[in-house]
Amino acid sequence: MFDFYFFIFLNYTLKMRIFDLIKKELNSFSLFEKIFFPIVICIIFIISYILKDNKIALVSAFCGITYTILAGKGKIYCYFIGIIGTFCYCYLSFKNQFYGNLALYALYFLPMELLGIFKWKKHLKKQTCEIFKTTLNKKELKIYSLICFFFVLIAIFLLKVLGGKIPYIDGIVVVLSIFGQILTIKRCIEQWYLWFFVNLLTLIMWIVAYFDGSNCFATIIMWAVYLFLSVYFWKEWKKDIKLKENI
Repeated sequence: MFDFYFFIFLNYTLKMRIFDLIKKELNSFSLFEKIFFPIVICIIFIISYILKDNKIALVSAFCGITYTILAGKGKIYCYFIGIIGTFCYCYLSFKNQFYGNLALYALYFLPMELLGIFKWKKHLKKQTCEIFKTTLNKKELKIYSLICFFFVLIAIFLLKVLGGKIPYIDGIVVVLSIFGQILTIKRCIEQWYLWFFVNLLTLIMWIVAYFDGSNCFATIIMWAVYLFLSVYFWKEWKKDIKLKENI
């Protein structure tokens, strides 16, 4: 009998702690975010169900959008959601012969997401458990831009040799994503410039795949939402950095 009541007490305690944690985290979200983010996720589920979309594409879209939202808010546990989404997106990229995206997610994003957990852990605000945001100086910006341009040329050449679909877009997306993830781990606001172009080009790439017969409408919606979020969180990070500078 004691074991029974102890189990009930333990179960109740865990539920309360989880509820308190969720409540605490939601306090850092604006009213717009509390309304908009769940609506977007619900729309993806509804459209995917109606169109009988690929189930892996649905999971990938859910994890991807949740990851982007949490990363934009500076929440360290975004990486745990991101790891699940990475596996799903690798499968979709392989099925659609987007070999650049496949290599990017399997060989780069996955280990970088694990690295991001340890890097962000060192730069968390005590009160909100969100990261401190930073920005690149002019010299760093020039160096990153030149290196990025050089690797874009190499990526396009390699993808053309491998016979991948849309090698120009795929190559640009791969390189910008690599540098975008580096800037994400460095907590730099400039990441959102790169993510904007990555999201725009990848959206075009998946629209082409959809009209070629790929059952991936949820993925198209996912990248369209990413495009919006890249602009939204750029503005939010800019406000946060300006507030920090004025203190």
